[in-house]
Amino acid sequence: LHMGKTMKEDLIVVVKYIKELYPPEFNVFSIYAELYHNYFASQAKKSAESHLEDKDIYLLLSWVHNFYPKDMRKDHALAKELDKVKLGSLLPSSLSKELEKKYLDSEEVTVNNSLRKCLDKEIQRWKEDKEPETLNGHFQSELLGIFVIQSIYSGQERAQYISRAVGEELSRRLWKELPVFLRSYRDAFEDFKEKSKKHTYYKPILIANINNCWNFR
Repeated sequence: LHMGKTMKEDLIVVVKYIKELYPPEFNVFSIYAELYHNYFASQAKKSAESHLEDKDIYLLLSWVHNFYPKDMRKDHALAKELDKVKLGSLLPSSLSKELEKKYLDSEEVTVNNSLRKCLDKEIQRWKEDKEPETLNGHFQSELLGIFVIQSIYSGQERAQYISRAVGEELSRRLWKELPVFLRSYRDAFEDFKEKSKKHTYYKPILIANINNCWNFR
């Protein structure tokens, strides 16, 4: 953040005040922009090659695909000059792809673990002597129906924020995993239907789960 802010503010100073002090053939802005970019890129590369936590990978990819090319380089004071320089990406393509794969693998595992824990918690609720919650006057499991959909949707949104391609790849992965989750849910529900007919709230739980299915559709 500090490097990005410094680069942006300094280059604005170069555009407004320094460039005009030199003859055009000196290409003063290009020299400053390339030096700043090369240093920024070298630091990004060093970070990418070190051990990064998942949140750091996400932040670095956000810089590579989003903050740097869009927020910084498309700034109205700089865009026209930077378009002439052609600075390239903050990271080599191969390194960027490697980070994207790590991020996607991690996010896929995170969402899947989240769904599994949610289903385990829901199954535990069925076993309790407790009436299901109601939503707009209908029995429904807010935990299962809403949480699962939000987990997948927010995962897609985070990935989409990095880049459209990363968002599409995560969506493809999650839509392959969702049927696996739904089969686990169906099997657990069938087991409950078969074995828990004497449960105090057997019928409301059945209704709540039927209403969940509508949400999943």
